[in-house]
Amino acid sequence: MANLNAQSRVLSGMRPTGRLHLGHYHGVLKNWVRLQQEHECFFFVADWHALTTQYDDTRGIAQSGWDMVIDWLACGVNPNMARLFIQSKVPEHAELHLLLSMITPLGWLERVPTYKDQQEQLREKDLATYGFLGYPLLQSADILVYKATAVPVGEDQVAHVEITREVARRFNHFYGVEPDFIERAEEAIKKMGKKNARVYRDLRRRYQEQGEHEALDVARALLDNQQNITLADRERLHGYLDGTGRNVLPEPQALLTPHAKMPGLDGRKMSKSYNNFIGLREDAESVRKKVRTMQTDPARVRRTDPGNPEKCPVWDFHKLYSGEADRDWVWKGCTTAGIGCIDCKMCMLEGMEKELGPIRERGHEFENDMDTVRSIVNEGCEAARSEARETLDEVRDAMGLTYR
Repeated sequence: MANLNAQSRVLSGMRPTGRLHLGHYHGVLKNWVRLQQEHECFFFVADWHALTTQYDDTRGIAQSGWDMVIDWLACGVNPNMARLFIQSKVPEHAELHLLLSMITPLGWLERVPTYKDQQEQLREKDLATYGFLGYPLLQSADILVYKATAVPVGEDQVAHVEITREVARRFNHFYGVEPDFIERAEEAIKKMGKKNARVYRDLRRRYQEQGEHEALDVARALLDNQQNITLADRERLHGYLDGTGRNVLPEPQALLTPHAKMPGLDGRKMSKSYNNFIGLREDAESVRKKVRTMQTDPARVRRTDPGNPEKCPVWDFHKLYSGEADRDWVWKGCTTAGIGCIDCKMCMLEGMEKELGPIRERGHEFENDMDTVRSIVNEGCEAARSEARETLDEVRDAMGLTYR
């Protein structure tokens, strides 16, 4: 799994499903907000991925994308810290997908666990399409086009990162390291400044000529702290240091995301398809009504029956929204029948509103200022495309597709 440092580049995306709910917030967005403060992050609307299962009705994709971005911004995803963009606005994703498809064995795609799982779950749809079969490779292109070093995923998505690693490895095997690697590495050293360049060269000599592993560790730390060289140059200098060269497409690592348990209102997984969700911008009165009707411990039939919080979906919400004192009060009151289920729910709702209220307010502000939202996304698309172009230039060159 990923071992992050300050120079790690993180990529993550979501299919445009429209307005988000608490499951998305606790499962993904809180993690994004944390990651953007520590690493270079790319977050994107995966609209092409939506087409793999929604190709027969595309009318709502664009609006769903905007609704989703508004929720990202409302939850604290910051365009000054992360690049927010739309997948289809960066056509380099599609070009890299095409080029990688030339070398990817068919069996690799057919064995991806979610390929057969989704065919089972979506039997009402005809998923015997080229696009659906190839969507794991499109995901690989999404990752590799930015040379992301870490991809936040749940355990069920680790296989997608693994196939990306295999594809990168196969590409590098066929097309090798850069033909002008040494010249580019020497140019990169100069960009470090005279002092750092001198230190780097000395450490490299000590490692390569005398085998000093301590010198290798110090040199790697020196490179990771350089602010005035590109990610590509940093990779070159790491390879120049230990003599391995630089592969065109670095292999990403899976970053298992900490996942807070977020059940739906009925105890099942929170999902729009189950209609058991609370939306991030849902009005306060609607949230209150939903909380009042939440399922509780089924064994607590009467008000005078003691309950078991561990068997009650509301307790999982308390773990997220209530302080220690309130949780102690609820636990004692529930297990002794000292409080009723409505008392428990209203206590939790107070903590939930403290978190949801500001998100709802910021969401409405962005909703009423779509010019700003579009501007944020347009700038993110340009920044993302600039990075993607550099990768495609290197890929084309490695594959002999540069015509001069």
